[in-house]
Amino acid sequence: MKPTELIKLPIKNEMELFEEKFKSSMLSKVPLLNRITYYIVRRKGKQMRPMFVFLVAKMVSDGGFDERTYRGASVVELIHTATLVHDDVVDDSNRRRGFFSLNALWKNKIAVLVGDYLLSKGLLLSIDNEDFDLLKLISIAVREMSEGELLQIEKARKLDITEEVYFDIIRKKTATLIAACCGIGAASVGAKNDTVQQMRKFGEYIGIAFQIKDDLFDYSDEKIGKPTGIDIKEQKLTLPLIYTLNNCSKKEKSWLINSIKKHNKDKKRVKEVIAFVKQNGGIEYTTTKMNSYKQRALSILDSYPESEFKSSLITMIDYVVERKV
Repeated sequence: MKPTELIKLPIKNEMELFEEKFKSSMLSKVPLLNRITYYIVRRKGKQMRPMFVFLVAKMVSDGGFDERTYRGASVVELIHTATLVHDDVVDDSNRRRGFFSLNALWKNKIAVLVGDYLLSKGLLLSIDNEDFDLLKLISIAVREMSEGELLQIEKARKLDITEEVYFDIIRKKTATLIAACCGIGAASVGAKNDTVQQMRKFGEYIGIAFQIKDDLFDYSDEKIGKPTGIDIKEQKLTLPLIYTLNNCSKKEKSWLINSIKKHNKDKKRVKEVIAFVKQNGGIEYTTTKMNSYKQRALSILDSYPESEFKSSLITMIDYVVERKV
């Protein structure tokens, strides 16, 4: 059984019902929109974010549940889908999860409008049901995701990302949405604010570990569906490279910066940069950092009694840092 199927087992029924509710939350009176949202639903990903919502809700409430939990999961998935649609436009990407992206099929203008539509659907789902606590959690995530993207763009131009700035970027870009999922899961079943904030922190640690793992893929020799060296080609400074830049000679640093600025499209030069990062401890350092965030997430779960939901969350954490894609 695949790790994601194993993780899903304790919430299998909830996930099946969620899929129906999520489809209906996208419905519109505009036929073009329905065709596009049908295309989106058919090409859904692993649905890790709704799984976080359900597993956290069940763990903190000792197996309890609420209709609000379905709405919270739908809001998260609507907002997440909207950001992916907009990301593909920003990145001028033609593929998403192995399929054509919306902007490739329907052009940028329609893709942006569909992203806006999904965003508004998510917000209205919370407002119409007066889930204002859930709305606040997701709105914080949307704000931080935008800040993270813009901070990365600004820093990429100057190539002056420090380790501190790197962690600020990935916390906002990636981790904040997983933090919102876990916070929403807890809030949806009436957990106290301390528990909601603790679960947000739990999600943030997992999200940071998740992004670090993604950044490590850029230096992987395995076939992962994404070519290696893509971050270097796009002049993105990630942790393996930041560490290496901070721990090499002045001459080597100058060569690295020059390679990223002026030779980032040269395949041979990119391979040389990857090899240099590997030889100078960039991968080991980054892996150690990733595992430290994994341990922080696991330590938060220590205060909760054993349950199938807690076990699934532990499996989820292991999957995040050990996945091959």
